[in-house]
Amino acid sequence: MSRVARDLSLVAGGAVLARSGPAELRPLPGEIGERWRLPAPLRPTLSELFSTHPRDGGWAGFLTAQIGRDKPLLWIQDRMAILESGRIHPPGLFTQDLIHVEARDARDALWAMEEGVRCACLSAVIGEIWGDPKALDFTATRRLAVAAERSGTPCWLVRLGGTANLSGARMRWRIGSAPSLANSFDPRASGLPAWDAELFRARGLPPGRWSIAHEGGEADRFHLVARPGDRALGEGERLRA
Repeated sequence: MSRVARDLSLVAGGAVLARSGPAELRPLPGEIGERWRLPAPLRPTLSELFSTHPRDGGWAGFLTAQIGRDKPLLWIQDRMAILESGRIHPPGLFTQDLIHVEARDARDALWAMEEGVRCACLSAVIGEIWGDPKALDFTATRRLAVAAERSGTPCWLVRLGGTANLSGARMRWRIGSAPSLANSFDPRASGLPAWDAELFRARGLPPGRWSIAHEGGEADRFHLVARPGDRALGEGERLRA
């Protein structure tokens, strides 16, 4: 992740990550109006992302909102990920500098990811792998994490239809699409995209689960839109978010 953290408007409890030095654990704040930051690693490394459903592509918006836009992006998909979940659509991305690699299998995808993550001229490396292939073991993920930390290039391993087995990833997310927020200009149109985001493992940080939405443009930040455990948002809450 090239940008270590992003400001969020607090509507629900969460954890705070220090700007520098070792990760700082603080009690979960509970007062509306406090400020906090999206949990993020202290430096670029390997993060892992699981979709709550293999064919829920909402994770892509959550991920790309955290990637820098000043360098080319390398996006790798193994053949099964393309067949089961679809090929990426470059015109829908935020960058024109996209390098797309279609790998024959998970082994080739992991090789391409490791080669790419060693390059400091990339904004990030994203790799989509389907299922639980034998090549994707702890050693492979550990190699990606070490390479990313040495080069300073963030790496995201997207697990589609996979299980959260042993991994060397420093942060592990589970992302599911949520209903978009209400559009203040047109009630019949969709508003900001939203997700149910669960951080179930992170070095130096407690786990957490949040309902969040992303505001693009100049603001370019996430918002918490529901309290933990409250999955139903009333119309008033949506309009205030």
